[in-house]
Order: sequence, then C-alpha cells, then structure tokens
Amino acid sequence: MDRVLLHPTYLPSISHMAAMVQAVEVVWEACDNYQKQTYRNRAHISHANGLLVLSIPVVHSKGGERQMTRTVVPDNSFPWQDQHWKSLQSAYRSSPYFEFYEDDLLPLFKEPANTLFDHNLRCLQTICDLLEFDMPGSMTEDYEKEPEGITDMRWLVESKKEPNFQFAPYTQVLTEQDEFHPNLSILDLLFNLGPDSLTYLQQQSLPVLS
Repeated sequence: MDRVLLHPTYLPSISHMAAMVQAVEVVWEACDNYQKQTYRNRAHISHANGLLVLSIPVVHSKGGERQMTRTVVPDNSFPWQDQHWKSLQSAYRSSPYFEFYEDDLLPLFKEPANTLFDHNLRCLQTICDLLEFDMPGSMTEDYEKEPEGITDMRWLVESKKEPNFQFAPYTQVLTEQDEFHPNLSILDLLFNLGPDSLTYLQQQSLPVLS
C-alpha cells in the first residue's frame, strides 16, 4: 500500500497496525466527528472469561451536540486506566512477553490522559517504539468524505462492522481453552509473539474496501 488514511485508535487492533506497517505513508484523520462504539475509545483483549472490551469513558457534550474527536475528553473521574491495567495483568501475566513490555506500557495507565486523541497517539507512539517502527506523524487539515490520492482505511475504526480477517493463527495465552481470535488489540500480539510481532504484521493480508 502507498499512502493510507487511518484514525488514531486506543491500543489499536492488529488490522490497524498491519495497515500502518505495510503502508509507505500514513496520514492520521484529525478532523472527524466523534462516534460511539468504535476503536477510537475501545480495544478488545482475550480474557479467561472470553473476549473483554477495554472502553475509555468519555465526557459527552451537553445537548448531544457533535464533537470533533480531537476535543473529546476521557472521563477521568472513573478509574478506567487502573481497571484496564488490572485487566491486562489478569489476562496476560502468564504470556511469554508480558514482563518484557510491562514497564514501557505502565505509564499509559498511570499518567493522566488529557484528550482521547492525544492519548491514542501516545499509545501508538509507545507501541511503535516497542515494535521498533517509526511512528507516522502526518495529519489531515480538513475532513474529506471521499479523499483522493490516498487509500481510505478509516473503516478499520469500526469495531462492530469489521470483515472476517483471515490472519495467520499464532499461539495465544488462552488458545487451549478458547478459539483463536484474529483481530484483538496489538497488545495480544506483543505479549504472545514479542519481537516477532512486526514481521507478523508485515505478512498479513488486508482487504481494501471502497
């Protein structure tokens, strides 16, 4: 893929990261309106009780008015960061690489998140550092419904409308107890494959939807 347009998402999905590492250039959508129930503020992990959604509560505008994603603020009156970290510990403590990465990831769950957009970018930067991959920095200056000259993969932000990704199975912590889940948060891949995660992302096939 050449130039790709993506949303910054929270602890991004494997499909999102695969699109990032396979693109020649990534541009971040910075001018969209916020939508509920997307990967903008949620991530999926594998847990002993099945799939678990880690969702960042946000402060909604008064009167239900539309908000630009860049202006959305996490509701830090709720201890979501602490709860998310405890869920990750519970789910992945026994994985091969959790201890290898936990010190680098812990600040994402201890230091206050001021805006959802900036926190997502910070998560992406940390994950790119762990993958030893250069973090893209280009952003849109206005919103285009049908952008030209770039592959629009903003649809990857939709958590409930995603296609059935045919990603290569890898050993997950709970594989013996559960079926393989192909498009969890990138943290699932990191904790299970460690340094081989970048190679895995480079090798996966992604559909291009219109």
